[in-house]
Amino acid sequence: MKYHQPRDAIRQAADLKRRQVLHGFAAAGALAATGRFGLAGAETPRKGGRIRVSSVSSSIADTLDPAKGALSTDYARHYMIYSGLTQFDSRLSAQPGLAVTIDSGDATLWTVKLRQGVEFHDGKPLMPEDVVYTLSRLKDPATGSQVLAIASQFADVRATGPREVQIRLAAPNVDLPVILADSHFLIIQNGTTDFRTGIGTGPYRCVDFNPGVRTLGRRNPNYWKPGKPYLEEIELIGISDESSRVNAMLAGDVQLINGVNPRSLQRIRSSSGHTIHETQSGQYTDLIMRQDASPTDSPEFVLAMKHLLDRDEILQAVFLGHAVLGNDQPVPPSSRYYCPDIPQRRYDPDRARFLLRKAGLPRTRLAVFASPAAEYSVDIATLLQESAMHAGLDLHVDRVPPDGYWSNCWMKHRLTFGNINPRPTVDMLFSLFFRSNSPWNESGWKNSRFDALLLASRSERDEARRKEMYWEMQRLVHDCGGVGIPAFINFIDASDRRLRGYFPIPIGGLMGYNFAEYVWLDE
Repeated sequence: MKYHQPRDAIRQAADLKRRQVLHGFAAAGALAATGRFGLAGAETPRKGGRIRVSSVSSSIADTLDPAKGALSTDYARHYMIYSGLTQFDSRLSAQPGLAVTIDSGDATLWTVKLRQGVEFHDGKPLMPEDVVYTLSRLKDPATGSQVLAIASQFADVRATGPREVQIRLAAPNVDLPVILADSHFLIIQNGTTDFRTGIGTGPYRCVDFNPGVRTLGRRNPNYWKPGKPYLEEIELIGISDESSRVNAMLAGDVQLINGVNPRSLQRIRSSSGHTIHETQSGQYTDLIMRQDASPTDSPEFVLAMKHLLDRDEILQAVFLGHAVLGNDQPVPPSSRYYCPDIPQRRYDPDRARFLLRKAGLPRTRLAVFASPAAEYSVDIATLLQESAMHAGLDLHVDRVPPDGYWSNCWMKHRLTFGNINPRPTVDMLFSLFFRSNSPWNESGWKNSRFDALLLASRSERDEARRKEMYWEMQRLVHDCGGVGIPAFINFIDASDRRLRGYFPIPIGGLMGYNFAEYVWLDE
């Protein structure tokens, strides 16, 4: 199995078994030769200029530590400053990054060859010890890494040469090159413990970081990709209120925003100086029913709430059609591992009333916590409240301000909402949010069969068999899991028309949070 730059991939094309295990990495490598990752047109990027970018969130919890990034503004900030061993293209395949090759014969022992001539912002050369420190730190519980459940797969990481690192996994995982493109795995300098400033190998140097206020990045003249980046300076801020974010863009105060509500599209389209970027994705806002509290631990109650989600109405009234119908399974229809055989769950208040009675919960008054921090959750909760009335359930919507929602409410009450960004692999999605011992297991759902399938699927090289495992896992989540997923949300960004170089990377808004490297101003 190999993940290589194009020439090496072509040279190995005759090895059918390796190609099958590759899952498309060789084809992805062919894109790297253009250096554009799917960018259409033949425009010559212009260098220089400054832009302000507003994401949907900003708080005193903002961090320069990639291990602890939790929100979209964190991810965008980290991709500005740091680089990964691999990086995503427009199909979420893994492209070469700081690693020029990642090889494995058994998907357990991986050999990483590092790119030569890469420097950190302080002039220190990239060394194998930096990679060892970064990856080892992620699996240390004391770090507080957001991907501890994923990084726990690293049984051993060690330097094995002047430009070589070996990663030994606890069990085979064919997805490793794609996983390493995630922002939490971006490479930091060996021994770094102070994250008041960020020193990376990314396209921009951090010249000012004020949590909750702004991040200011200035062009890295020694970036390892010749000619990039194009802009001289980027200021990244957070504006939590969507209408204020749109107003700031239309007034020219910012040149790029994410998290645009479909209701704002007409306003933006009426402006000749602005444009819209829409991408189908695996993002979802889910109703969370904690399995360690009553009455949300009742299977009848959970199923009743799923039947009270009027998905068709949510799709039209909340998203105005800018979403894809969900079915309480977290894998989107755009994924090659999506299970289409699960019958679509329908809105059925009569069935919900029956189930609530069976659970002994008629006329119960419950609070559901929603917040603009979990995009669209307030609107979904309001519709759910109306639906619950038809089933005899007195549901009260407790609207929580964005500040503090994730630390004080999310997963802390019986009924809350989450907002899950797409993950590059099904394994990462399942490992982070549905594995029994994951700290991000939103509902606290535990299923030994699911855990066993998750472990087995990582080493399964037969594509058909792996798909069967993922299908069974989706059925388990659909039938027994403690979350309701009504829709998969399209990413909608908007920008000044002069901003060029934009193309979709469906891991998130703002070009999968990677905009800083690619965009430029046409003035």
